[in-house]
Amino acid sequence: MSTEGVAESRNYRYIPYVDIVPQLIANSVIAGAIYALIALGFNLIYGTTKFFNLAHGAVAACGAYAVFAILKTFALPVNVVVACAIGALVAGVIGYGLDKFIYLPLRRRKASNMVLMVASLGAFTAIQAFIAILFTSQFQALESSGGVSGAYEIYGAIITHTQAVIIACGVAIMAILGLMAKYTLFGKAVSAI
Repeated sequence: MSTEGVAESRNYRYIPYVDIVPQLIANSVIAGAIYALIALGFNLIYGTTKFFNLAHGAVAACGAYAVFAILKTFALPVNVVVACAIGALVAGVIGYGLDKFIYLPLRRRKASNMVLMVASLGAFTAIQAFIAILFTSQFQALESSGGVSGAYEIYGAIITHTQAVIIACGVAIMAILGLMAKYTLFGKAVSAI
């Protein structure tokens, strides 16, 4: 049997790989927006404290799990935007608590940046374990509901409404922080530190 006969008998189908390029680009932009938001937080923390706060990602996860708890676990009749604001507030309170009760006493004792980084690693481990106890280590997801669903096609790539909001928020927050750092007294103070 010839090679052509084998190909016909197996019913091979040519799948153009060029068709997945727009989706790969869209997925990369979405992931980049998420990483940019976390990196902005790392940058603000490192810029003022001069140590790498390894617990920063876990604090952000606390905010995300607070939103999950409000919308899914407790099933409270709260808008997604309100739940996200509460999640950001929870993450801010936890971050403030870590600074007040762990990092500030260490800085008062003139601890080195390495000691602060090790303390942040301990905080990261404790927060991660606490999240795993409360919500398990399994992947958790929120279903789209109430006007959050929908998808857009852009040059062959499919982007959901939630992913579009992530990209828009990432760009908006980067722009706001950039303007704030350049034109406000708070931004100038942070830059001076």
